[in-house]
Amino acid sequence: MRRHDFEPGKLVVGLVLLVGAAAYLGAARGDLHFPSYALLPVLVAGFCLAGVVSSVAFAVRRRRKG
Repeated sequence: MRRHDFEPGKLVVGLVLLVGAAAYLGAARGDLHFPSYALLPVLVAGFCLAGVVSSVAFAVRRRRKG
């Protein structure tokens, strides 16, 4: 099996989505109490963080090859 490159941006996106899903599940069960609109900016910030991480990883990978 061919090895693939590690992509930390995808890891961050996956973690953000898992945390968001767990928060919504906790709110639906009644364990967590927060306004439902408050999670959307947190998810958007997580996606922005994933973009930054992905850009930095790309820059490091490009510099290392050159």
